[in-house]
Amino acid sequence: MAPLPPLVRWGSLISAIAAVVLAYSYQQQHPLLFDPLPVYCYNSIRTHDSHQPSAECFSVKDGVFAGVWARDDGDAAAKDTDVTVSEGHVIPGLWDGHGHLLQYGEFLHSVDLFGSQSLDEVRLRIKTYLEANPEAGTENHWLRGVGWDQSAFGRMPTADDIEQDEQLRGIFMMLDRIDVHCSWVSQAVLNLLPDEIPNVPGGEVIRDPGPGVFCDNAMDMIMDLWPKPGAEEKARAVKSAMKELNKVGLVGMHDAGVTAENARLYSELASSSPDWTVRVYGMLECDKRNTFCPEDAPMLSDQDAKFTLRSVKLFADGALGSWGSAMLDPYADHPWTSGSLLINASALTQVTKSWASKGFQVNIHAIGDLANRNAIDAFQAALEQQCLDERGDSDALLLAGCQSRHHRFRIEHAQIIHPDDQKRIRALGIIPSIQPTHATSDMRYAEQRLGPERTSSEAYRMKTLLDINPVLGSDFPVEPPNPFQGIYAAMTRKNPQTGLGPDPENPSRGWHTEETLSLDEALLGFTRNAAYGAFLEHSAGIIRQGSFADWVVLDEPLEDMDVEKLRTLKVKETWVGGRKVYSRDERD
Repeated sequence: MAPLPPLVRWGSLISAIAAVVLAYSYQQQHPLLFDPLPVYCYNSIRTHDSHQPSAECFSVKDGVFAGVWARDDGDAAAKDTDVTVSEGHVIPGLWDGHGHLLQYGEFLHSVDLFGSQSLDEVRLRIKTYLEANPEAGTENHWLRGVGWDQSAFGRMPTADDIEQDEQLRGIFMMLDRIDVHCSWVSQAVLNLLPDEIPNVPGGEVIRDPGPGVFCDNAMDMIMDLWPKPGAEEKARAVKSAMKELNKVGLVGMHDAGVTAENARLYSELASSSPDWTVRVYGMLECDKRNTFCPEDAPMLSDQDAKFTLRSVKLFADGALGSWGSAMLDPYADHPWTSGSLLINASALTQVTKSWASKGFQVNIHAIGDLANRNAIDAFQAALEQQCLDERGDSDALLLAGCQSRHHRFRIEHAQIIHPDDQKRIRALGIIPSIQPTHATSDMRYAEQRLGPERTSSEAYRMKTLLDINPVLGSDFPVEPPNPFQGIYAAMTRKNPQTGLGPDPENPSRGWHTEETLSLDEALLGFTRNAAYGAFLEHSAGIIRQGSFADWVVLDEPLEDMDVEKLRTLKVKETWVGGRKVYSRDERD
């Protein structure tokens, strides 16, 4: 037989290749027809995929979505023995954009002081805890707790407030303020310090009405004395925390401060423990705050993003509630102070540039308007250092593009920003990482601290910064981790615990409602935007083929729900990597 002409031979080969490509493409679009997979169908599925905003079914393979479709599509008719049809409405798995995993777990095993209204109530809660945990309060096992607020006492607490109670005298105690920027200790702990306790730059040792409280950088001298928990105790705390986070629909979180030691523990647990049920995006915090320590913890990542470490956490200032946030002008209710910087502007810029040069995303805690200005200055300098090679100039458009593609620098909290700096943060595309419930917790005293003009033009912006896709979170354990309460706070600017605003004459009205977000805008802050802030926009916060098979099941669609129901909404199921990690009907 004569050989085929060259054109015929090439045509046959091209046709064969085309057939293979078409077959592969069809298999990808209709996986059930070729390789039966677990299939889950619900009443509705909100995907956050602009190409397919809604669906009713999806399949899962190796922890990712293999296909997503509507029931009337061809895949739905495929013969498959592993189809699960459930009542319920699905949203993408939720992420908390700023929390503290280990600290939350430790909080679950400590004294809960949130909402305490008097020193007597604090003492009673401590005694109740000690009855159930008699080993606490010793020199090697200090009593820990969090949640006190001096505004409920009318003054700062003191060590003597504990010592004067016969049942508590002599205990070793360290209780964190509600914002975790001050620690209140007992006399037994004070006795471990020098008789003359020194002042600390960037911190405050409270001396009036008496010793016992240490704020910001001054807390370091207490932390150096505290007997740290071991790996086993930390693992127990992490397990407890993840279990609680799954209950409220969280499949991932950004851990805003992970030491090198804890990063190594996380990496080990993430690769070996079946109880590791939350994806964690970590921010490295050096043992000495606001320093450059890349040798302590190399970048870590895995295909499943169970634990990722590619960012660093710096601190520009303290907190508003304890007058520690650094302001351009004095506080309205403490006109003798403007707060304090934890690091000066030039040093912040230098350490930011150093971390950026090593490829780390830099995330700066900044609450006051001076701290936010310094953070923006530092980020701009780092972008100019890192991005000029692309074109040789430094216009804002170039820097914003480089920021979006490579760096994604973030301001954690971004609570009080001068209008001039609001323009700058938007022009550069710096990511604001915002906790909506901070606004509704602080609204009762924020205007006292800031005055009406600064409050109305600078404080707790959300809608104003919407075009740069704010990451939303809670800052747990400072606030409860429930993302639906965060969505409620963002939508109403009212307290999710009470459903009330700050005005006693009109409590149904929210606080500065011009900054409220819609349901879609708030929900994206806990899904798509949180994923983008962690360089995971192709894998998390979305339901589409190839993304992580993380989803949350609710009893009814969010868009049909009265906003007031968000405050008490209970998740039906939470799934991570195609594995059910929480079920309301199967809970312990």
